[in-house]
Amino acid sequence: MAALFGDSVRAPAAPDNTPIDVSAMPRVLRRIALEAARLEPRRVALAMAASLAGAIASLSLPRLFGRAVNEAQRLAGVAARTHDAASETARHALGAHADTVQAAAQADAARHTLLVTAGLVILATVIRGVMSMSANYQAEYVSQKVAYQYRLDFFRQLQRLSFGFHDRIHSGDLITRGMLDLEGARSFIQNGLLIALTMLLLVGIAAGQMITTDPVMAALGLAFTPLASLVLARMGFMLRVTWLHVQRLMSILTLTMEENLQGIRVVRSFAARTFELVKFDSAANAALAFSYQRIVLRFRAVSVMTLSFYGSMGALLWYGGGRVAAGTMTPGRLTEFLTYMTLLQSPIRQIAMIVAAAARATTSGSRLFEILDLSPEVADHPGAKELAFMTGVLRFEHVEFAYDPGAPVLRDISFTLSPGQTLGIVGPPGSGKSTIANLIPRFYDVTGGRVTIDGVDVRDLTLASLRSHVGLVQQEAFLFDATVTNNVAYADPWADETRIETAARTAQIHDYVAALPGAYETRVGERGVALSGGQRQRMSIARGVVPGPGIMIFDDSTAAIDAVTEKKVREALAEATASKATIIIAHRLSSLMHADEIIVLEAGRIVERGTHAELLALAGEYADLFALQTRAEQGLSIADARLRRKLAAAAG
Repeated sequence: MAALFGDSVRAPAAPDNTPIDVSAMPRVLRRIALEAARLEPRRVALAMAASLAGAIASLSLPRLFGRAVNEAQRLAGVAARTHDAASETARHALGAHADTVQAAAQADAARHTLLVTAGLVILATVIRGVMSMSANYQAEYVSQKVAYQYRLDFFRQLQRLSFGFHDRIHSGDLITRGMLDLEGARSFIQNGLLIALTMLLLVGIAAGQMITTDPVMAALGLAFTPLASLVLARMGFMLRVTWLHVQRLMSILTLTMEENLQGIRVVRSFAARTFELVKFDSAANAALAFSYQRIVLRFRAVSVMTLSFYGSMGALLWYGGGRVAAGTMTPGRLTEFLTYMTLLQSPIRQIAMIVAAAARATTSGSRLFEILDLSPEVADHPGAKELAFMTGVLRFEHVEFAYDPGAPVLRDISFTLSPGQTLGIVGPPGSGKSTIANLIPRFYDVTGGRVTIDGVDVRDLTLASLRSHVGLVQQEAFLFDATVTNNVAYADPWADETRIETAARTAQIHDYVAALPGAYETRVGERGVALSGGQRQRMSIARGVVPGPGIMIFDDSTAAIDAVTEKKVREALAEATASKATIIIAHRLSSLMHADEIIVLEAGRIVERGTHAELLALAGEYADLFALQTRAEQGLSIADARLRRKLAAAAG
């Protein structure tokens, strides 16, 4: 852990040499879009239709404004002619009267056209607003549905992945992927996908109308697009790099906070608050630096795009104004092009936001899909069958195992255990005791030999049926923040009160629970904080006894229990497991002296085996350990006894 924080927190701003997959963006974004279409095809279609309708309504405005300007110009001309006609009334009364009547009719027609145009502009604006609201609502709904599905898929995948995976990855990183990365992928649907669709419709249709109306004016108006494309492409790549750093730093922050909260008593006991604050602040500052870098990248791109956009608009105004002055273009046509540019202004500014959302979604989606696409190392084989528990004979046949290639943990382990028998396993730390326990329910797969139940290799059985017949009570008694009943009946939520109470009595925890204010409905707190270590272990034993599996494994599960209580637990368990195959792993020999067979492990090998009496008679490792624990030889350590025995053997 110190190495982790030394590398990741003290120098978190160091560049990450992980290569960026340039081809990932279209692949990841397409996957997110297809997921949205799969989950809510009707709403996606509605959002697209609303976006199209809104774009069409918006693109009707340039023609309407151009028409209004032309009509206003005509109205101004009519007014001028009317004034000229009135000044000539005295000289040409009859003819002037006719011109005045005609001018008035033209003025009325122009006013009517302006009124209709104003009404159409209002209508188009209302339609655009309603369609925009509808599209945004549908996009938000779809994005939340996608997030919901990804949450389920991610959590389900975490339940499927093997213990080997969880051994290699930090929980803080998984939490970050399941929350922050998932949110980054979700937000693209709302802040990127449908906005991009609206923008493409606006830009595409507007560009088409501009080109068909006047190619030269269209070329001037769209001259900013090449530069904007280059700037956006660079920004998108750089944002992916910064988002990758930010997400990894957020994983470190989450891990630091999670460990600090879980180990808050250790932190306070060793007065390590300052150290923890510095560690957290270092990663937070690094994340802040990359966040600032994202801001600089985005606003630099926005500035360049805005400058090039207004440059194109200025060129359009200069060229179009000259043509209007020369009489080769109407003011309405120039107004139409300027309105097109005004409509494009907002989408162009949103391009930076779309690219930023796409960059974040690419990085976040890649990290999320990296987990979702993993295949469990331990899974049901094709054709795996349910465990038909007949006699329940457990057998290890020359089992070999290594967590990492080339570093074997178990070597040539063989034993047979029948129902009603108890096997004790003892050995120094790291000798492979817990590994044997983990191989039976297939938390890991053996690398050599095989483990069988009733002659069937456990790899040929479904995991669900195998684990329902194997009960493993571990030394670390993890309890959920729930009631005593919920914790004890966790393996069988439908267990009745009698079974729960019987299991609690077997574990010697019933009297304590019954004295609580809420009895079995009392909450035990996060990780069982309201209980002592021994109480947590006894509740864990009760939880293992409730389902009544055919094979019971107790992995140093009484280490935190006092000797008197342990004796009571052992006697009760002997009765509860009388017809089951039972394995007891312990350092305290009093826990397994009654076993039918005891195997002594050292460096992954069985160095001694037999009953308690037989092992004492061997005067070997087991006898030395027994002597030390019973203080038969005061002051004599196991190492001293081992050395004395080897010297004696050499002398003989």
